[in-house]
Amino acid sequence: MRLNKIKQMWQAGQCVTLGWLSVSHGFTAEVMARQGFDALCVDLQHGTSEMKDVGPMLQAISQTDTVPVVRVGWNEPVAIMKALDLGAYAIIVPLINTAEEAALAVSACRYPPVGMRSNGPVRAIHYGGGDYVANANNEIVIMAMIETKEGLANLDAICATPGLDAVYIGPADLSFALGLAPRGDNPDPLHLATCDKILATAHKHGIKCVMHCASAAFAAGAVKRGFDMVMLTSDLSCMIAGARAQLDELKSKTA
Repeated sequence: MRLNKIKQMWQAGQCVTLGWLSVSHGFTAEVMARQGFDALCVDLQHGTSEMKDVGPMLQAISQTDTVPVVRVGWNEPVAIMKALDLGAYAIIVPLINTAEEAALAVSACRYPPVGMRSNGPVRAIHYGGGDYVANANNEIVIMAMIETKEGLANLDAICATPGLDAVYIGPADLSFALGLAPRGDNPDPLHLATCDKILATAHKHGIKCVMHCASAAFAAGAVKRGFDMVMLTSDLSCMIAGARAQLDELKSKTA
């Protein structure tokens, strides 16, 4: 089976870079995949993609050695299994509140006898290899998002969930949980301290911790703080920033 680069990098003590796809188009996915990210996520929760878009986007990503990741819209086994069958090598599940919810997500990612994933890797077996079913349980990464008051209250139990590979910090919803205005790269001391607590708890239980960032500067700080993966930027953010930069430069030079 094709090895999961995310797991290989984590085993080597390296931080993984993650790009984000908010736009539902195969060409956008291909272009982002060619920029050098270690992994790239198709966002089904807040992006414009739907499940019908996932297959073509994963095909575009798989032209490179970038690891294909999918964030599902909810903790639904059907959606998780479908994304895996289409070739996702990592799944991000939002709004995990309890260890029971985390265990459900893990089970959907694992074949029996350790999980309940149904056998039918229609595209995954072509992407992953002929021995995919025999080895997928060891290669697929499952990440649970910690971003709610209940999730914070149950953080220790969630991180202790057997089979969970990582917890993923959703900074905007986490801001809501802390009584703060939602924003990325939140510099509020309470937000920073909470993220560091999540990181420490994950590492205490031997799993990884991921920080969702909005800038290279904040991502660099997260790497220095010990996070194991940083989401750096998205296709949409790059499009907006690039267009604005060109327009601002034009206006300044023609004022």
